[in-house]
Amino acid sequence: MGKGYAEGPAAEEAEAARERGDHLAVDERPPPRRIVWGCTADEPESHVIGELGAVDPDELFASGRAWGIHVELETPA
Repeated sequence: MGKGYAEGPAAEEAEAARERGDHLAVDERPPPRRIVWGCTADEPESHVIGELGAVDPDELFASGRAWGIHVELETPA
């Protein structure tokens, strides 16, 4: 004697959903940005200079316009 619902289309669909990964949570947040920190003549304390890509930390350091440069991932609020 069959088990009815547990062996029919519903069970097949549940297995297909597991294979597709439907049970995994989808993170809709954008990826964290890479933020360039450093010191400048106008602001000698370490501060945000800009986002990596918008500013070039190597160029800033080579030109002498900034020092103590490091890049950090933006932490979510």
